[in-house]
Amino acid sequence: MRIPADITDMIERGALVAINHSGGKDSQAMTIRLVEAGIPHDQLLIVHATLGEVEWPGTISHIRKTTFGLPLVIARPRRSFFEMVRARGMFPSPRYRQCTSDQKRGPIERELRRYLAANPRFAGRIVSAMGMRAEESAARRIRPVVSRNARGSVAGRTWIDWLPIHGLTRREVFHTIAAAGQEPHWAYGRGMSRLSCSFCIMSSLADLQCAARLRPDLLSTYIALEDEIGHTLRSDGTSLRETLDRLEAA
Repeated sequence: MRIPADITDMIERGALVAINHSGGKDSQAMTIRLVEAGIPHDQLLIVHATLGEVEWPGTISHIRKTTFGLPLVIARPRRSFFEMVRARGMFPSPRYRQCTSDQKRGPIERELRRYLAANPRFAGRIVSAMGMRAEESAARRIRPVVSRNARGSVAGRTWIDWLPIHGLTRREVFHTIAAAGQEPHWAYGRGMSRLSCSFCIMSSLADLQCAARLRPDLLSTYIALEDEIGHTLRSDGTSLRETLDRLEAA
């Protein structure tokens, strides 16, 4: 893979390269590509924001199995997804993605700051690698491959965000995984097209139906919470119960 000059300079100066890993196919392919690129292993770190009970089972063990023995930091939110929803009285939405900020980005950034502070050999330099791809959405298509993280870059710390597989297609992602002798997370083989929360605000109808089949107990928890707070996971205001009933009847 081609590493941008700005990133190469950071690596040569001894920066930490933190691989943000969800357990999904893109994170897995990104990890493979970065290891194959020859970045020194002692500069690589895997960081995973665990989603607790709404995360797909086996995610952390899958990450450990497929990340070449690299050190793994688990970032945990201050409150669970369901605690966050109850406190707000509503679910997040594609427009207001509190789940991303509270459950993923915030905990990851907090753990990476701690890691840098505990490891002065990196001299406050960090490259945060994320597996976002241009093919996924119009918003991701226009994201810069390399950008300065203004929130993370403070006195004594240089923080650069990098999208190493921005140009890869879905097909190339799965090919990268297979070529490395690995398999993707089991949920893909059972029908899921993406891996995030089991029931995600960004889920397609097909993924919601698949998740309902694979995790009926968790579905019951979501339905009960919708009834409790009078707000729905689906941004169109349709309850999960009604949405799935319609799909079943179609």
